[in-house]
Amino acid sequence: MATKAPREDFDDSDLTVEERKEYAAGVPAVAKSLQMSWQQMGTVRTGRTLLRLNQKHGFDCPGCAWPDPADRSPAEFCENGAKAVAEEATLRRVTPEFFAEHSLADLETRTDWWLGQQGRITHPVIRREGASHYEPIEWDAAFDLVAEHLNGLDSPDEAVFYTSGRTSNEAAFLYQLMVRGYGTNNLPDCSNMCHESSGSALGETIGVGKGSVMLEDLYESELIVVAGQNPGTNHPRMLSALEKAKKNGAVVVAVNPLPEAGMIKFKNPQKPLSLVAGTELADDFVQVRVGGDMALFQAVARLLLDKERDSPGSVVDRAFVEGHTTGYEEYAANLAELDWDEVTTATGLSREAIQGLADRFAASRRTVVCWAMGLTQHKHSVKTLREVVNLLLLQGNIGRPGSGVCPVRGHSNVQGDRTMGIFERMPSSFHDALDKEFAFASPREHGMDTVAAIEAMRDGKAKVFMGMGGNFVRATPDTDVTEAALRGCALTVQVSTKLNRSHVVTGGTALIFPTKGRTEVDVQRSGEQVVTVEDSMSAVHATRGRLAPASDHLLSEVAIVCRLARRVVGDRVDADWQAFEDDYRTIRARIERVVSGFDDFEAKIARPGGFVLPHAARERRWNTESGKALFTANDLEYPHVPAGRLLLQTLRSHDQFNTTIYGLDDRYRGISDGRRVVFVNPEDLVELGLVDGQHVDIVSEFTDHERVAENFRVVTYSTAKGCAAAYYPETNVLVPLGHKADISGTPASKSLVVRLVARTDAPVPVAR
Repeated sequence: MATKAPREDFDDSDLTVEERKEYAAGVPAVAKSLQMSWQQMGTVRTGRTLLRLNQKHGFDCPGCAWPDPADRSPAEFCENGAKAVAEEATLRRVTPEFFAEHSLADLETRTDWWLGQQGRITHPVIRREGASHYEPIEWDAAFDLVAEHLNGLDSPDEAVFYTSGRTSNEAAFLYQLMVRGYGTNNLPDCSNMCHESSGSALGETIGVGKGSVMLEDLYESELIVVAGQNPGTNHPRMLSALEKAKKNGAVVVAVNPLPEAGMIKFKNPQKPLSLVAGTELADDFVQVRVGGDMALFQAVARLLLDKERDSPGSVVDRAFVEGHTTGYEEYAANLAELDWDEVTTATGLSREAIQGLADRFAASRRTVVCWAMGLTQHKHSVKTLREVVNLLLLQGNIGRPGSGVCPVRGHSNVQGDRTMGIFERMPSSFHDALDKEFAFASPREHGMDTVAAIEAMRDGKAKVFMGMGGNFVRATPDTDVTEAALRGCALTVQVSTKLNRSHVVTGGTALIFPTKGRTEVDVQRSGEQVVTVEDSMSAVHATRGRLAPASDHLLSEVAIVCRLARRVVGDRVDADWQAFEDDYRTIRARIERVVSGFDDFEAKIARPGGFVLPHAARERRWNTESGKALFTANDLEYPHVPAGRLLLQTLRSHDQFNTTIYGLDDRYRGISDGRRVVFVNPEDLVELGLVDGQHVDIVSEFTDHERVAENFRVVTYSTAKGCAAAYYPETNVLVPLGHKADISGTPASKSLVVRLVARTDAPVPVAR
């Protein structure tokens, strides 16, 4: 099998478009999983690795944060999970010889796909001031250099410490301790760009910024609404849970601007009958306009209140509302003024279609609403998610089995990182516990989130950037501004397993710290170590790597943090950094005393499957200011689009997880061998004077200036009228730093007003 990295890149010239698929998974998913695994790992390593994936005594998938079922199959993984593991467990290597061969100028010309395909980084390397290449550096010298830069700053607030959601609980806890011991709360993370709106809305309304459901709730639900989410690509194992829920009698409704194969039909590779016939998942498809979800949820609630008025007790759970909530009267009064013409404009839906969804809610006594970035990345996202909570509170559908809020997270431990303190605005209770345990005074002034960090680097107010995993350059908005901001830093440090764009956009001096992956054995002085992660549903469990590390020169994330902290923080906190590195149990003992819910931490993770953190709202206890769940009255908001313009949302291809590009196909949408496509409704093409196959530039229009993403092929697609879609990170250049959600600050990448400008350097296809 082809375990060697490709030497040639791609340029979209071979891009082809076929009919989109009407089902997800099935035999093609199995074939693709094995093909990409064999290409990266070889046959024997593939079998040895995949059969340990998501097993109780194996390692957690480094992809998404979907929870593991209690009863697991021998092959408890999905297609994209297999791709994620293949990328990490690859036999390909990026050695010092690779960096000697490829200058930074050369690497800058390469695509994200090509960089990622080169393999695992084997040695720490440095790009010295003014140098054209990375070169090897010894670990001790590298740590000394970082400490020199950090300790030489005028203020700790001139440093930024970013975290990816794949960092373990143990590494995340030590990382935030090091940063706060150093003297700053500048701890931006990938949550800032994805689910911060969820945390903001849920924390305010139900007192906990996390989802309230468990897998069993999906199985017991009568109605599951999947809004602004594409499980077939982004969380494929969710399809198995929906399949089981359907078997148990649940109704499933998809709310999305695009029809997605995974919500149409699922062919479960684990079940022979399903593999052949499949299961139709969505009973209804509600094709809402981009950004129209707030209006939709308000309209559904208004219809439910009308029904309650005409037939008291038929819809609203009065006992729950009166005993557990506040703000109901103001909320109901606000909905009484709802303008149906505005609802129609915002949603693009008829009143009859909305009535159909309202009838589904009215008929259900156990409802779950699931969502992802389709709801969180708009200017009015927090308002939208408040309305999701309002709708569920009306019928008492939080804290009841089979019901609740279900934000579906991306990275496999992004929720755990936040639990461990990776947040620029942790509550005082966390700081108090941290200070008591480590005998120091942690800084209390709020730090920078992701957007604020970019602005600070841009303005010369932040001079050192350290990224604990991830691909900051490609995950963030306003690509040109972000790249210039990083280049203005005196030092950039990336803790990584593989190459990505962030390694070629460097500060004056740049370091790459290669780290062990989740699939690899981690042996320290006390023996083999385990780390822990938290999934989307607050379950914490151990994960144990089984493969030999990609290089003898790799350090674990924990070891990297500990060795750096000894130099930067020293004895300013009461922490034995060497003991932490030697034995991760000593870290968990300190976590247990600082973070609520981790009592008997070591004993609990020794149990197969781990344990579930407490969630007050599941028990109908509300950690809000009033002590009750909060109804909110929100003025209707939605994007307004001038004539001749479209509303663009950014999304992933099927051969992609977040910023990692596994391959060049989007099988379910019919795209092969390329990525620069823009999906447009055929009626909009006619009105705009464009044709399928034509090449265009996408131009976003904002008051500061226009931004351009060049040379995209138009693809006719059944999107909502007036809406379009294209892949990120190629379209991140269109999103200004200031275009973000109110309150949460999440970049509003799902609602961009754009125009499509025909290119004159490409022939115009003949309209069919």
